[in-house]
Amino acid sequence: MIKTSIPSDQASSTVAALTQALFGERLDQLHEPWRKLFSTEPFSFREGLTPDERAALSYQRLHLINEALDSPEDFVVDVERLTALHEWVGPVDAGLGTVASIHYNLFLGSLLEKHTAGPSRDLREFVELRRTGTFLCTEAGHGNSASQLETTATYDRTAGEFVLNTPSAAARKFMPNTSSTGGPKTAVVAARLITDGKDQGVFLFLTPLSDETGRPMPGVEIRRLPQTATAPVDHCITSFDNVRLPQEALLQSDHGRLTPEGVFTSSIGSPRKRFLHSIGRVTTGKLCMSAYSLGVTRHALAVAVRHAHTRQTSGVTAGGNVPLFAHRSHHAPLVDAIATTYAATLLHRAAVRQWAQATEPERENAERFAAIAKGWITWRARAVMTECRERCGAQGLFLANGIAGQLAANEGTITAEGDNLVIWVKAAGEMLLGHFTPKEPHDAPPEARDLDDPAFLQDLLADIERIWHQRARTRLRSAPAGNPLNRWNTTVTPALELVDAYAHSQAAQALLDAANQAPHPEAQRRLRLLHRLFTLRRVAAHSGDLLAEGYLTSAQVRQLPDAAESVVVDLAPEALTLTNGFAVVEDVLLDHPINHPAAFDAIEGGLLRR
Repeated sequence: MIKTSIPSDQASSTVAALTQALFGERLDQLHEPWRKLFSTEPFSFREGLTPDERAALSYQRLHLINEALDSPEDFVVDVERLTALHEWVGPVDAGLGTVASIHYNLFLGSLLEKHTAGPSRDLREFVELRRTGTFLCTEAGHGNSASQLETTATYDRTAGEFVLNTPSAAARKFMPNTSSTGGPKTAVVAARLITDGKDQGVFLFLTPLSDETGRPMPGVEIRRLPQTATAPVDHCITSFDNVRLPQEALLQSDHGRLTPEGVFTSSIGSPRKRFLHSIGRVTTGKLCMSAYSLGVTRHALAVAVRHAHTRQTSGVTAGGNVPLFAHRSHHAPLVDAIATTYAATLLHRAAVRQWAQATEPERENAERFAAIAKGWITWRARAVMTECRERCGAQGLFLANGIAGQLAANEGTITAEGDNLVIWVKAAGEMLLGHFTPKEPHDAPPEARDLDDPAFLQDLLADIERIWHQRARTRLRSAPAGNPLNRWNTTVTPALELVDAYAHSQAAQALLDAANQAPHPEAQRRLRLLHRLFTLRRVAAHSGDLLAEGYLTSAQVRQLPDAAESVVVDLAPEALTLTNGFAVVEDVLLDHPINHPAAFDAIEGGLLRR
């Protein structure tokens, strides 16, 4: 039987040090308020609700979040505080995570960002949540192709108004939360600004969608969409029939200004860049979606690891019972998942920090890093939560146990704020065209280096980057000219492998940095073991390429399986300590019947009682 290897008092200090490594010095300021709020009774899981009832409950809970904020305006423009909310909301209410992200980040954030500062606005009805905000950009027929958006806002100089119009069925806004659920709503709508017949590019327009009773405003048509398999949210398709908006509805700044007389000026010559400037909150949204995925992933792992230590099963001899976790087949994938989740959390910290600190010249690189991190983290979250669901067996299928519903909702993060594959294709092209420089190979031959050396393992990850960069560049150069799509199709597969290699390398480096900086020796040891397992798995997956290119010896390739297995053996007794480092809210864990089977008897009136 696997047992913890350190006394409880030492384990407690180790857990605290691991939590600090994951959440940083601002744990109490950024994260603790949400841990406390979501542990309260109003956020308890409610059994037996329909999807529509769950959606309505999410809006009720959104008011509780708003009441907990000292200043929603300050909260919205602090990316660290904003993403921290997303890390804790998912385990209690996936739909709440969606509507909160839209209202605070995409809606209020667009109104408050300095680059949309125009005429002074009275935001009290949004800040006080008397009206919920939403964000309408994507159109039914165009998906991620923002350059093809059709919705128009034509300026009527005589009336001093814009005329917002949906010219075709394909131009209907798809699929934000615009229904009457949750009360009256207002949107920021992405539309083409037309002045004197000229298309000036896509800008955002503040647009009331419904009146105080929740009925659509004149000219606004809202239709509910079919139920999704993700978070229960009131997804709709929305269109506009010559809706009149005042001149101040345009969110403007130096990237685009329009005088009452209809004179348009912009400091940016490219309409595409004007649009990207307008929707800058989408990058923060990528960080929010990553944060949501991390929160539900850590929670799922805490549930699965705890269950594996308490659920008994047969051993290898007749009549003997052992915890599920005693079996290597059960605990090895969970230990791998813990290593991945630590690396993903620390990669997210690096991406948030880079975005928060970026100067204007650095913004493009920070945007790319956020996009790469978002794709990698949300995809890893899917894999880890799927593993956790399976390791919990049938118990993992119950919504009340905090995994299955969150796993389904995570599919939304993979698509939201830019579909993962699309934003990775964009990053791949940029990395090939000068925005990535591979690290030079190490001077020492591989036989002079050791797989126990974390620096060697990091260098091997850099070697994987270099291999795929070279392959992509070779494909790009060798493809026949004259057909740009064919040339890119020839290149894209290795180019996407380059993005994946870069994400793995950055995640591993973030984990190694945390290990090197940890002042607590036991926490440092565990973080280094996690880094070792994470990198060994990655190196093993590419060992053929590394061997062929001379970065590994045949003897080292043979050592890889046993080296990784040895780390699993070392880490398995630490699994509870490592997941306790996630600081998952204990009261939320206690809501899950899987953690105390008698809790099934406590389900009364649709409420799982603590």
